[in-house]
Amino acid sequence: MRNLTASDKSVLIKLASRLPAGDETRRAILASLNRSASGDVNIPGKHILDNAGVSGDAEVYENAQVFGDAYVYGNAEVFGNAHVYDNAQVFGEAAVSGNASVFGKAKVFGEAAVSGRARVFGDARVSGDAEVYDNARVADDAQVYGGAYVYGAAEVYGKARIGGTAVILGGRWDGSEGKILKGRWKAPGVPA
Repeated sequence: MRNLTASDKSVLIKLASRLPAGDETRRAILASLNRSASGDVNIPGKHILDNAGVSGDAEVYENAQVFGDAYVYGNAEVFGNAHVYDNAQVFGEAAVSGNASVFGKAKVFGEAAVSGRARVFGDARVSGDAEVYDNARVADDAQVYGGAYVYGAAEVYGKARIGGTAVILGGRWDGSEGKILKGRWKAPGVPA
């Protein structure tokens, strides 16, 4: 993320003031401005531990931690109480937030988001504009990509491929169902 100029900050403050109190976008703008002012970003020993690395314009803040041999780079953000560890990588414009964890050799990249209590691990990949949230799990060699959403208590694992505009609300997906590229699904073979 680039540093904000005084003009940028003024525009953001005006935008936030037009949004209703409690609006998530308003909270995000104000939190970003507060974080920017505090400089409480990428602190070794607090946010970055062990052999972990953070580079480029990537930011780790709030109570988030990157540890083990994990690496966060590009314009990625890790915040809230999120953890990125083992040999995991988060890069591009990706975000990991809330109480989410990315670990093993998993990769989250593009403009993907992992949030809530979601877990991405093993050799799993979450990319594009995909979102994994709530209590969802993406594991093994599974891939979630494109504009797909995986949430609820969904488990995507094995060789599963969830992409396109698919919305996965729950169930266990192991890849035997083939690529899922569209539709809303409660479980394999069960449309929402």
